[in-house]
Amino acid sequence: MSFKSTLLIAAASAAFALPGAASAADIASATMALNIRSGPGPQYEIVGAIPARGRAAIVGCIQGSLWCQVSYNGQRGWAYSQYLTAQLSGRSLIVTEHLAGIPPVTYAAPVETVGSAVPVPVITGALVEPPAVSAPLVIAPPPDTVRSYVVSHPVAPVYLNGEVVEGAGLPPNVALAPVPGYQYQYAYVNRAPVLAEPRTRQVEYVYR
Repeated sequence: MSFKSTLLIAAASAAFALPGAASAADIASATMALNIRSGPGPQYEIVGAIPARGRAAIVGCIQGSLWCQVSYNGQRGWAYSQYLTAQLSGRSLIVTEHLAGIPPVTYAAPVETVGSAVPVPVITGALVEPPAVSAPLVIAPPPDTVRSYVVSHPVAPVYLNGEVVEGAGLPPNVALAPVPGYQYQYAYVNRAPVLAEPRTRQVEYVYR
């Protein structure tokens, strides 16, 4: 990480630590439940989540990328900016649409992972992003028996560009596995087990 970016992160972090110091452009709302990851990409571990309509502080965004560093309830990590909106001049805009007001940041992998033999997951496609909606999807959690089956019968993981959220679409190359006696099927996408409607391939539930 460059010295300049380090200063930017430190300055932004200090601003968020002071009550009332963050401007409207520094705070974003999640349009739907959104994962927080340990790094800027779908291959990184999920370390937390922002609930639908939850408000998170934006530390900064990587230039030329759709990933931003965020802070929510004390959890620092990275979120996919296509599902983050901020108020600017009375308008609700996707965070990346007004990057001029957001500091740029860079990402440096932890020292212990640099040069390791751990293979980098291969991105095999892209999630179909759900259409913009005025209200987030309200989805009832599936029965505990479904969760138990999905967790105890893992399938080969798939990594796709974007973030896995309820309402997103799975491309044809993602194989779905059946859950006995249940209408939805499942897959492991971007480190998260998901339930999808097999005909439309729409993600109906994400286990976080």
